[in-house]
Amino acid sequence: SSKIRNMEVQSPDGVAVLEDCIGFSLTKTISKVEEKLKKGVLPDCPDDDIIPSVGNEMGAEAQIRFLKAKLRVTQEDLANVVFECRKKDDQNQNLEARLKDSEEENTRLQRTISVQQSQTEKYKMLSQEANKKSEGLQQEVIALEKVLK
Repeated sequence: SSKIRNMEVQSPDGVAVLEDCIGFSLTKTISKVEEKLKKGVLPDCPDDDIIPSVGNEMGAEAQIRFLKAKLRVTQEDLANVVFECRKKDDQNQNLEARLKDSEEENTRLQRTISVQQSQTEKYKMLSQEANKKSEGLQQEVIALEKVLK
């Protein structure tokens, strides 16, 4: 439980966090249950399926050992889920960074495309003007050749 208490609780956007569990002390809860068991006050949970039907034939100490084992397994499962959550969070951060880089690259490329398109238009206009001038000069050459003949 100390390992779990020392873990940071992160709540990325879009992820549900059980706020009831924040500040929850597992050791306090276990000690409360143990005190109740020592006093002989058992909780009224007839429909509780934490302990299998064979548990009715177990003694109190066996039930406690069983519940402690189940608690350890649950804690391990929780630690694994927290680890996986952190791993996924790291992956999300990496993907967000890559997305940001891609968006910046896309913006840069769009600007480059825009500049190149305007240059292309400029050169098309210059080409058309040069073609018109060339046609005019060719006709002038033809007219001068006729004059020379």
